[in-house]
Amino acid sequence: MQGYLTDIEQQRRLLRERGICVVIPTYNNAGTIVDVVKRSREQCDDVIVVCDGCTDDTVARLQEMVGITIVSYPRNGGKGVALKRGFRKALQMGFRYAITLDADGQHFPEDIPAFLKANIEHSEAIIVGRRKGMESIERTSGSRFANRFSNFWFWVQTGHHLPDTQTGYRLYPLKKLPCLSMLTSRYEAELELMVFSSWHGIEIVSKEVNVFYPPKEERVSHFRPIKDFSRIFILNTCLCILTIVYALPLKLFRLLMIMCRTLYSLLLYLIACFGILLPYTTLLNLMHIDREKKSVRLRKLLYHLTRFVVFRHGIPGVKCTVENCGETFEKPAVIICNHQSHLDLMLMLSQTPKMIVLTNDWVWNSPFFGKVLQNAEYYPVSMGIETMLPKLRDLAERGYSIAVYPEGTRSKDCRIGRFHKGAFHIASALKLDILPFVEYGAGKVLPKGGKYLRKGSIRLQINERIPYEEYSKYGTSQEIASRFRKYYKEKL
Repeated sequence: MQGYLTDIEQQRRLLRERGICVVIPTYNNAGTIVDVVKRSREQCDDVIVVCDGCTDDTVARLQEMVGITIVSYPRNGGKGVALKRGFRKALQMGFRYAITLDADGQHFPEDIPAFLKANIEHSEAIIVGRRKGMESIERTSGSRFANRFSNFWFWVQTGHHLPDTQTGYRLYPLKKLPCLSMLTSRYEAELELMVFSSWHGIEIVSKEVNVFYPPKEERVSHFRPIKDFSRIFILNTCLCILTIVYALPLKLFRLLMIMCRTLYSLLLYLIACFGILLPYTTLLNLMHIDREKKSVRLRKLLYHLTRFVVFRHGIPGVKCTVENCGETFEKPAVIICNHQSHLDLMLMLSQTPKMIVLTNDWVWNSPFFGKVLQNAEYYPVSMGIETMLPKLRDLAERGYSIAVYPEGTRSKDCRIGRFHKGAFHIASALKLDILPFVEYGAGKVLPKGGKYLRKGSIRLQINERIPYEEYSKYGTSQEIASRFRKYYKEKL
């Protein structure tokens, strides 16, 4: 297993693996741009600088730097145009996300790790920097008014409160953005992009960042109070009209579709339980065949049903994908997986019929599918490990893998919770390999406590086995659990 993320090299590697670059738009910031780019390069290997018709020596200074991508054009088009061109370049280069920060030195590139962490926790969200201590910083009355004005109208237009809508320090999920064409071209383009994104269901998360305001005489600003306030006023007027004629109908339509998707999936689930699984289980019991044959047939049925639901549009609006490193499940193992949603079990069962799952009591005793699981030789964790071990050893000898959720319960926010040692005690006692499954997105589609299915994507990553000979060197079962928890925290 790879080590836990602890230093800047691993951070830069993780940024590249997640497809995150830095985009810095600049217009005549020759005095600060080199320092901003150098500090950004220390945090992230991939930096794109957009020179928006610079008339000073900004371009010449950047050309002396190695390892950056420069997008330059002769005529100044405004920040909106610069961002649009920077985003398009990032997409052409294969990046999925872009962190934007200003070239005037106001933002700290050293806060990029905070955006990375927020992106891991909210992979489809726009992350917006919330500047610390803005009330204590000496600013013009126009600047203070602009921020409050923008925050208020953003709330009116979207129903969401953001404490700082004017900062340019953000992380954008590029392929999720609804309007890269942008109706406007200057400062107000960032607000417009956030409003349209919110209307289209993209989550917007606020993250606290540092800010530096130099003395007034050293500040470089291209803000034109009369012209730019007029543009912002006109934009907000248009957005308020669109809120009524476009955003509200769109929100109602989205709610209707959520209800339809949920009802469809619920109907499919009821048909599978009451129309197929329970009658088939009753039939097998009436046939008085031996328990092993009965459990084999039930596991195969569960496998085919869950594959149909997961991969044949049984969950409308949700795309499920599996990345398998070559695992065939021929050799038994203890399968572990992070636990985010009720959908986890279905996704896991769709991988192989040669698997049994240790469940919670409420699942094992469920009036809907409890009898099915009991006849398929699944066991509740409350039975106790020592009581279960002989049964699990028999299953392993028959070629079955044992699946356990080390967290024991679903995570509320998709973060990795504490790992219990039970799964690792079983693996050590039976001398089985540990096979890590890593699941992404299920907690967003159907979060813990959620009642409705959301649109989204779920990805299951089946990683390489960890042999008993390797993980047994980690120490006790508790130490093994701790080591694997770090492994999952790095993956997520």
